[in-house]
Amino acid sequence: MATETGADGEAEPGALDTFRQFLSLEPDVLVLSLAMFAFSLGFQMTSRYLPEYMAALGATPFVIGIYGTVGNVVSAVYPYPGGAVSDRVGSRYALTVFGLLSTLGFLVWLVAPLVGPIDLGAVVLEPWVWIFVGLLLAQAWKSFGLGATFAIVKQAVPDDRLARGFASTETFRRTAFLIGPVGAAGLLFLAGGEIRPGFLYVLGVAVAFGAVATVAQHVLYDASEDTVGKAFEGVDQILRDLRGLPAELRPLLVGDTLVRFANGMVYTFFVLVVTRFLEVDATIAGYYLSPEVFFGVLLGVEMVVALLVMAPAAALAERVGLVPVVGAGFAVYAVFPVLLIFTPQFAPANALVVAALFAFSGLRFAGLPSHKALIVGPAERDTGGRVTGAYYLLRNAVVIPSAALGGALWDFVSPEVAFSVATVIGLLGTGYFLVFGREFEAYA
Repeated sequence: MATETGADGEAEPGALDTFRQFLSLEPDVLVLSLAMFAFSLGFQMTSRYLPEYMAALGATPFVIGIYGTVGNVVSAVYPYPGGAVSDRVGSRYALTVFGLLSTLGFLVWLVAPLVGPIDLGAVVLEPWVWIFVGLLLAQAWKSFGLGATFAIVKQAVPDDRLARGFASTETFRRTAFLIGPVGAAGLLFLAGGEIRPGFLYVLGVAVAFGAVATVAQHVLYDASEDTVGKAFEGVDQILRDLRGLPAELRPLLVGDTLVRFANGMVYTFFVLVVTRFLEVDATIAGYYLSPEVFFGVLLGVEMVVALLVMAPAAALAERVGLVPVVGAGFAVYAVFPVLLIFTPQFAPANALVVAALFAFSGLRFAGLPSHKALIVGPAERDTGGRVTGAYYLLRNAVVIPSAALGGALWDFVSPEVAFSVATVIGLLGTGYFLVFGREFEAYA
């Protein structure tokens, strides 16, 4: 794909240009990027199907909501301990340990059905309990990369091109988000379309990807000059970073937290809506796709749209500002849940309608590069990683109970109420940000 030329005479980014930019990265950064791709592939093959897997193992919607909340806890609290471990043993060995733990987490998910119920007398441990154990391990590798990724882009890209820089990293990473679910759908199809035993094959592939990525990064990554994480000073530093967040971030933080809280209420349950609520299946080229298989196809449709819109939206932000682009992405986050759950009320819940809804959902990623630029842009040149860590720590801490709330509403009231409440909260966050959001200087 050739690049297009914008009105200012500069080349507009195309989808393939982001991959060319990655091939020109420093070798160690490229190794980390490829490891991120491999682990993202493993996560995306497994994580979006885990709620259905848990339901097949006997978990109720409320238990599945608790699983989502535990995932929120892990996302909030892992990055800073990850930095401390990196300080102690060095980046190379920390990455190896995190990779091994993540691979072990995939393995625990794989063997969970084989363990069976364990009767402890007063308590019976159901097989789905091991999904929680695996989650605590599988997220380990992600504990290192968030702040480092932001800091690398901040240091390597001019301030007025930050959105384009993040479009490059996100397009590369999100390709795994496309390949993973579609690959999982293919394996499920070959296994007859059933979550069991098909998902066990998916988990086996995730274990293999994790093992290969762990070995590759340990052998190829040279962290002799890496300084990421070497200035961590404990809780006092966290508190200073939280108090020192740039003023421009506060409206974004409020709006983003509300939108992510809303998304957290329903994100875990999207697979159950498709497979158990709408029960939508499809026949493509004469092949029948069960709801479980079709869900992977829907995620692929969503991510194709995301990959197509991120780079052009980042370029658009240089003309109209970051706030409108981020706000548009927030709006899609907000309205998608109510559109999905009420599909039978306004259109047939058939394959084409639901695929169109997931294509619409892919538009939310258009604002992601601009969102990241708006987070790290106001930070001083050498503080991007710490500002990012503080921002996500605070946001993710508030979002922690969202999945449990969504699960409780689904289980004890109705799925329609859970998804409607999520949309209301998401629209409040979107409106707040559009009214009070502030550009940072390079994009103003």
